[in-house]
Amino acid sequence: MNTHMKAAQIAKYSKEIQAQVNDIAIPEITDNEVLVRVKSAAVNPLEMLIITGSVKLIQDYKFPLTLGNELAGVIEKVGKNVKEFYAGDEIYTRLPLKKIGAFAEYAAIDAAAIAPMPKNLSYEEAAAAALTGLTAYQGLHEELEARPGKSVFIPGGSGSFGQMAVPIAKAMGLNVIVSGNSQARERTLEIGADRYLDYTKENYVDLLSNVDYVMDTLGAKEFDNELKVIKPGGKLLSLRTGPNKRFAEDNNFPWWKQKLFSLAGAKYDNKAKKRDVEYRFIFVRSDGAQLKEITNVIEEYNIVPPLHHRRFSIGEINEALELVATGRPKGKVIINF
Repeated sequence: MNTHMKAAQIAKYSKEIQAQVNDIAIPEITDNEVLVRVKSAAVNPLEMLIITGSVKLIQDYKFPLTLGNELAGVIEKVGKNVKEFYAGDEIYTRLPLKKIGAFAEYAAIDAAAIAPMPKNLSYEEAAAAALTGLTAYQGLHEELEARPGKSVFIPGGSGSFGQMAVPIAKAMGLNVIVSGNSQARERTLEIGADRYLDYTKENYVDLLSNVDYVMDTLGAKEFDNELKVIKPGGKLLSLRTGPNKRFAEDNNFPWWKQKLFSLAGAKYDNKAKKRDVEYRFIFVRSDGAQLKEITNVIEEYNIVPPLHHRRFSIGEINEALELVATGRPKGKVIINF
């Protein structure tokens, strides 16, 4: 086996959305890690936040930093404490926040963060499923603590997030309402949505009321509208709008950081409070045990994440980043090794 590999790295935080492909040593693994030969990695909007330093208050990195948050690949080597995985296993993962690095030919990953790849997916598709799947799972189970018989509304739920969130919500016994484009209607109803609103013809603010939970994928501009449809005592969870006091407390940040996030999120917290709604923000973390549950959902409902038609090589990393930053990719952007 060669000792070096290609990796897409940044040397510092920068407004320039650009990485450099460097030749670096293949990482050594600790006793609790596995060495994975990366087959496919997915490019997420999260990459832009990391490159520009926008999330450094949540997670600050040392440089040079190998980018990339989710991947699928084959285990080459296992650390001596690793019991349930073996060389040759096909796995997928959302990498631990403290140690990312999917845009490389090899990655050393804590075994607690990986899960066997869903049998119905290719490497490319599996690479695109981990982050979204965990976001949906953690959002419903941990942030919303959603209870059977309650209703959840997912505005903008026709994309890859909705594809994962709908069946997970359905499996929890929720009444699931989605708004999105007309093309995704049949598919979304098929995987368990109880009601589908075509946002080009129907305005959810006029049609919905007394919803228990909203999972926001659209961001701050929809915040006021989303609040209007939630019943008093309900919860609004956003993947986009921004962190608040609750988020800082849940993450046990130091007091100065809690202060900062309280200020940053005050506008949203106050608006929500006026309507007796709890506002929460999610920043998804790695969790192999949860990924196993997600694998079951993916296989049972045959969920296949939509992928952008063009595949990129590591040498084309900057084109791939550019597409995610400024283009409107139809599905996840994939880098193949």
